[in-house]
Amino acid sequence: MSQTILITGGAGFIGSNFVPYFCKKYPNYHIINLDKLTYAGNLQNLKECENLPNYSFIQGDICDKDFIENLFIQHDIRGVIHFAAESHVDNSISGPRPFIETNIVGTFNLLEAARKLWMTAPNQVKSGYENCRFHHISTDEVYGALGAEGFFKETTPYAPNSPYSASKASSDFLVRAYFHTFGLNVTTSNCSNNYGPKQHEEKLIPKIISNALNGKNLPIYGKGENVRDWLFVLDHCKAIDLIFHNGKSGETYNVGGHNERNNIEIVNRICAILDEKAPRDDGRKYAEQIVFVQDRAGHDFRYAIDASKLIQELGWKPDETFDTGIVKTVDWYLAKHNMLKKTA
Repeated sequence: MSQTILITGGAGFIGSNFVPYFCKKYPNYHIINLDKLTYAGNLQNLKECENLPNYSFIQGDICDKDFIENLFIQHDIRGVIHFAAESHVDNSISGPRPFIETNIVGTFNLLEAARKLWMTAPNQVKSGYENCRFHHISTDEVYGALGAEGFFKETTPYAPNSPYSASKASSDFLVRAYFHTFGLNVTTSNCSNNYGPKQHEEKLIPKIISNALNGKNLPIYGKGENVRDWLFVLDHCKAIDLIFHNGKSGETYNVGGHNERNNIEIVNRICAILDEKAPRDDGRKYAEQIVFVQDRAGHDFRYAIDASKLIQELGWKPDETFDTGIVKTVDWYLAKHNMLKKTA
């Protein structure tokens, strides 16, 4: 009998890269993709899964407690991989409430539904449900900001600085509590900035590509000196797969690409690739479109992940460097924009 695995937020950026990978790798799983289809969810990114025999899509809201509990019972969910989250920092500054509701209350609803289906009492798992696992995807932003040196480790104290990162920190603590209090089989991963195909164009890399191709300004916060550790999305998907199947219950694993770049480096690299692959009609350089804008409120200076625990304990290693991953990313968006131009 195939196991049913629930993937939440599978129509979002990382989820829509993970779901096709997971469906194809594990044909014996029945995979249910649950997504609310907010502005950030896009079923066009899951076209390759529509006709797979082991894939189902359900539209729904993790904040709806009764709906979630019924879903678990009806489909006898045997595993959860929890992507669903509000994730844009700027949006959390202008309107924090959805972040609190989705990231905290939604995670709580999923944990409760899993506990009720899989367990009879604290530390007592129902017969046949011993291998059921809840994997929670989180962010390096829960750790706060770094100075010019050092790395976030799994033991780094939490110090979230935005409503977004505070809501994710809260959800991480709920997952931890369900392990320590109830003995629920959980794992958590905290990842650095993802990039790659299918990312929403509100985020830095796709926004820069889109604006460049459309002759718009390329806005960069402050002086472009903020540093992030960039992780190619498919490398992240492979890490989640490893942790879900082989990670130790109750443990947290940091996932990072060891590809630190500041924002101005990122934008200049994209401009150089576009100059080569899709040069401007007027012969000028895309970098001439760069403009510096007022910095984001509470903008963390630097994030960097120490992924050595994941590498040493589970044998993970990223396949892409930033230099290889960014070319694949730009190629995907170029193909997308060319298709958009043809159908416009």
